[in-house]
Amino acid sequence: MAKKNTEKAPLPAFTRVKRGNYYYLRSFIYDADGKRIAIYGKDETELTEKILQARKTIEDMQFRKVNPTVREYCEKWLEMQAAHVRPSTIRGYALTVRKYIIAPLGDLYMSDVTADDIKLAMVPVSKRSADVYNKVNMLFKSIFYSAEYSNLLADNPTKNLNAKGGIPKKEKEALTDAQAAQLLETIKDLPPYTFVMIGLYAGLRREEILALKWDCVHLDGATPYLSIRRAWHSEKNRPVITTDLKTPAAKRDVPIPENLADCLRKEKETSISEFVIADRDGQPLSYSQFTRIWNYIKVRSTKERTLYKYVNGQAIKKRFKPEPGQRCVNRENIVYCLDFTVTPHQLRHTYITNLIYAGVDPKTVQYLAGHENSKVTMDIYAKVKYNKPEELSSVVNTALKTQSDDTPG
Repeated sequence: MAKKNTEKAPLPAFTRVKRGNYYYLRSFIYDADGKRIAIYGKDETELTEKILQARKTIEDMQFRKVNPTVREYCEKWLEMQAAHVRPSTIRGYALTVRKYIIAPLGDLYMSDVTADDIKLAMVPVSKRSADVYNKVNMLFKSIFYSAEYSNLLADNPTKNLNAKGGIPKKEKEALTDAQAAQLLETIKDLPPYTFVMIGLYAGLRREEILALKWDCVHLDGATPYLSIRRAWHSEKNRPVITTDLKTPAAKRDVPIPENLADCLRKEKETSISEFVIADRDGQPLSYSQFTRIWNYIKVRSTKERTLYKYVNGQAIKKRFKPEPGQRCVNRENIVYCLDFTVTPHQLRHTYITNLIYAGVDPKTVQYLAGHENSKVTMDIYAKVKYNKPEELSSVVNTALKTQSDDTPG
């Protein structure tokens, strides 16, 4: 750790100057960057106090240049990342860093942080999901390895930080063919229908669907396809469309089946927008607008939910689980008919799983999914689609029959 200079330097010479109708004593000192600073005082006592205070401030600044606090270095690190990381990603980093790193350790000097300090800071993080734990773990290591590389640390306290922790997240399962068909039948002629069709039959990410323009929808050739060239994100609930995709591999051309092509042709006939998914004014959706559209699906689920009934101005909470086929009391046009939950990403998950289950080779699936390598594709999505004996019987019999037919007699 750098040490402060405790030697007493002689006071600089002073001169008497007139400012307006008053005379002052003036002296000069130099700041941490070598810039000359003028200091004024009404008398020698006041001038001396101001000089000593200024020197202390400059010493602190010099000391913290070589040994910043965790808060100071984290803020600096976030600024450095902004040069090559998307603004939306930086905002996510900043929220996580300030909550899980700066909040518990911000006032410590970087060189004073020990491995025990890091472990204690990770205790509340370990009670969150595995995704949160892994993100905080990554940020801790990135920040402290950066400080070590800049020679601010003699020993890195994060080098033995456990990479695994947090509450395992329940893996999302792909929709079965029956569930996908039921979902489409339920929302037919409702606002989310086109979004769901694109997710199920083209596998686009949510940000890719909401940024899709008609100039990237090719329906007239022998092979209809979608060109992925733009991405959507929300800033303060306002949509932002950019050509900055999630990864370079996200730029791709995805052939689409005829049922999706027919859906898009029908949608294009009545569209007033350059966007495939748009609001009533033809503009891309904001985050809250998309949430309202997706709510058409959520309200038709049989998942247990909390309802509030107001009696004499007081809210009474009640748990309610609809029965399949039951109608909503307040809105009779809503029927609870989806006995499974659906998320926007689950549509893409289903698309990729169906490709793998159909025997499409991993490199082709990787391209269609827009992943940078096939290992990501297979590690995340290569799960069995069906796991019941009656569902797997035909698969096993076909595979073993093929092997037995190829075996010499």
